Amino acid sequence: MTMTARPLALALAGLGLLLLAGCETGGADALEAGQDGILGVPLEEPVAKPDVVLTDHHGEPFDLRAETDGELTLAFFGYASCPDICPVHMANLTSVFDRLPSTVTDRINVLFVTTDPARDTPEALEGFMGSFDSDFVGLTGDLDEIVDLMTELNLPRPVFEEPDDDGFYEVGHPAQVLAFLPDDDHAHYAYPWGTRQSDFTHDLRALVDGAAAARP
Repeated sequence: MTMTARPLALALAGLGLLLLAGCETGGADALEAGQDGILGVPLEEPVAKPDVVLTDHHGEPFDLRAETDGELTLAFFGYASCPDICPVHMANLTSVFDRLPSTVTDRINVLFVTTDPARDTPEALEGFMGSFDSDFVGLTGDLDEIVDLMTELNLPRPVFEEPDDDGFYEVGHPAQVLAFLPDDDHAHYAYPWGTRQSDFTHDLRALVDGAAAARP
């Protein structure tokens, strides 16, 4: 029997915190700082924050560019029924936000954009997002609109697996978090699957404070 999104997210959120806490002691490779002191992986070509209106997990329109203008914005593309990467990534970021003072977190947006809008209605996303930080925003929309958005960001389009006997299917999706900086609203860094909480904590402090001004 397939677990519903909320129990699955709750179960894996706790597991994710354990797994990623293990990463602090060598479970994943630490990121290396570039010349600007930032640990995130620099994108070869920065990409502009998209000008698109989606629907948030409360069922309200969300103008992505207007709602996050001039603020550090982390965007991750996944789906609420994901059995592993999505809830672990979100649990990891929740733990990082718990470490940081509100003077930092109040200046950061975390957006979870579904790659599976057929199942991820606002109601489904609301249940999923309720497992994580209350300020994180879940977003959905038409599949074609979301695929166009991912293409605009140079991300691979989602891949839908065949449903099993219970009708459950998995969706292949990007595993990295994109960071759009506040000074130009462009994504300059990506954080791959397995990024350590300590690396996120370091970079979010620095990027909020504009420490990436020396980037190429």
